[in-house]
This record gives sequence, structure tokens and C-alpha cells, in this order.
Amino acid sequence: MQSGNVTTPFGRRPMTLALVKAQFKAADIREGKSADKWKVYRDVCDARTLLGLRDRALAVLNALLSFYPETELSDDENLVVFPSNAQLMTRANGIAGTTLRENLAVLVDAGLINRNDSPNGKRYVRRGKDGAVETAYGFSLAPLLARSEGLALMAQQVAEDARRLKVIKERTTIARRDVRKLITAAVEDGAAGSWGMMEATYIAAVAKLRTAKSKDDFEAILDELTLLREGVLNVLECQVFSEESGTNGNDIRQHLQNSNTESNTELEPLSEKEMGEGPVPKLVRHTETLKTFPIGLVMRACPEIAAYAPGGEVRGWRDLMSAAVVVRSTLGVSASAYQDACEVMGAENAAVAMAAILERAGHINSAGGYLRDLTSRTRRGEFSLGPMLMALLKANSGGAMRA
Repeated sequence: MQSGNVTTPFGRRPMTLALVKAQFKAADIREGKSADKWKVYRDVCDARTLLGLRDRALAVLNALLSFYPETELSDDENLVVFPSNAQLMTRANGIAGTTLRENLAVLVDAGLINRNDSPNGKRYVRRGKDGAVETAYGFSLAPLLARSEGLALMAQQVAEDARRLKVIKERTTIARRDVRKLITAAVEDGAAGSWGMMEATYIAAVAKLRTAKSKDDFEAILDELTLLREGVLNVLECQVFSEESGTNGNDIRQHLQNSNTESNTELEPLSEKEMGEGPVPKLVRHTETLKTFPIGLVMRACPEIAAYAPGGEVRGWRDLMSAAVVVRSTLGVSASAYQDACEVMGAENAAVAMAAILERAGHINSAGGYLRDLTSRTRRGEFSLGPMLMALLKANSGGAMRA
């Protein structure tokens, strides 16, 4: 099999271990394997950003493939093409010789073709008496055949990333609209709340869109806007319920002050179960019992809990909840306090609450008492994790919010 040969380049071109590795990979083609050369080429075009290819490099690859006589790249055929530079320049849309040589080197470095140079550096073929190719010197297309499945997966990854980015941008647009209109409505109607701070947070998040390029950049901005939206809705919801129950604006402001993570609670109170005073009162309203936040967002806001997870890494909710149990014991939170939190908030949100408490452990006198306070307020519908996570996300990104 021609692709099994490892050759060195002619002239001053150096031989590198990367080239040796590429030729070994090109030689690792299973027997009988074949692939449509134009499908492989389309996959390379789709995966161009991951491969680091320019338009001219793709044009040169297209020209090289056009010199391969069959549609199917096959391991039992000669995979070396041997066009002259003049022929390649013509089929590559008339590019200059210098540009051609540069992009041939790019294709070699990308591991898509291999050089199979002759003793004098010329490209040619020797045929037997029956006309079959005995030896060919030029460019081997074996790497394309060897990597055909991998190139297809790369193309699928690029397509999925593009689809995901489109969805993220759509959701970001909706989140921007929601936050903008909700804050405007709250200010115009005179609703109580730190709207100036929320407005500043909104402007800062939107400003990042100008420099956002990757999917991760847009996803981080969407997370910030989503948290901000939850915070705005939480304040408005509390106000609506307060108005319905006849409470005044001072009660709402007191609730907002109680959301401060820097609690001065000294002692952890006993639960009603532990005091023997009967069952826990019936849950009246807690809006986040069935709502969980994206695990990636939680870890950006509360990175310290990762050190307590199995293997020092949080890969999903199971890892986070396992880490929360360790943190509970480390911070001296009783099992009953954590169990109450799980029953009221849900297991995932209780784990998030422990992660948030760990982040602010230096400012909290009693982690257990603080968790019981959060649980009690959640049971009454007076607490949401959204604003707490938003504040921690800002603090950990170097932009802590100021009221």
C-alpha cells in the first residue's frame, strides 16, 4: 500500500516529528476502506475553522483532488497525484506560484496531504508494461482517506456549534428585551427596588456583546442576562404578592435587605422537628422548587465547591450534590438543616445554596443558621437563588455589584 511509506521532503524543507506522525496516521487505513473524495472535501470545507484553513488552501486541495481520476478514494489504489505547479495554478483559479507553495505547505501542516518527493524533487509517475502505476511522486491523498470519519465528525461539530450559537443569540435577544422592558415598567410605575443597580448591570452585560466572538462568550452573557431577569422578576413578584396581602413597601425593602449574604446569625436554631413542636408547616409558596440553574453558570458563580467534588471536578448535578454534602459537614451544618433545605428548595437548589454559602463562608458566622434562614424564607416565598448567584457571578468576575 503506497500510503504506508514514510518519506522525507526534498531540498531544504525540513523533516519534523509532526510529519512523521502524520505519515504514520496516513498509513493506518483499514483494509478495503474507501470514501467519496468530494464528500471528504465538503467536510474539510465545513471544518475549515477547526483545521485553520484559508479559502486559497481549500482551492488548492480542490485542484489536487481533481487530478485523482476516481470519485472514491480507496486504499487499494494509488493515492498519489503528481500535477505540475503550472497545472495546479490553473485549476486553483490562477493563483500565483508563491501562493500555491504557501498553501501546499498549509495543507501538509494541517495533516490533509503528505509529500511523496522524488529523488530530484520532480513530480512524475512510472508505469509497468500493463500501464498500471508502479511508482508515483507528488502529493499523497492518503491522509484524507485515513481521517475521513474524523473530518466528518469535525464538520458535524462545527454545524452543531453554529446551530447552538444561533439559539444562544436568539435567547440573548429575548432576555435583553425582557430585562429592558421590565426595568422600564418598574421605574415608570414606581415599584420599589434597586433599579439603578440593575440598570447598570444590564448595560454592562449588553456592552460585552460588542466584543463577544465565541459561543462561550455569548453563553456567558446569556447567563448574566438570565440571572438578571430572574432577579428583576423576583423583586416584582414579591411586590405583587405584598400588594395582594396588604403589606407595605417597607416590608419589601426589608426583604431585599435580608437577601444580603453577609449574615450575622450567630447560632443555628433547632428545626421544629428537633424541638418536638409538630410537623413542618405546609409550604405556602416557593417559586424555585422545580427550577434549577445551568450547572455551568452555578460553577462560574461558585467555583470553590469543585475542590470538594469527587476527583476535584464537578461534571454534573450528581457531583455538585455529593460535594455539597461534604461542604455541609465541613462548615458544621447539621444533617437536619440540610435535609430541610432539600425538602423545601429541592436537592439541586439546596446544593447550589451550600455552594453559595461556601463562597461567602468568611462573612457568615453560622453557616447552619444561615441555611435555615434561607430555607425558612424560601418556604414563605421570600427568597430566590437567582439574585444571590448573580451577585457571586459578578464578584468572581471582578465586577462585584454595588447597591
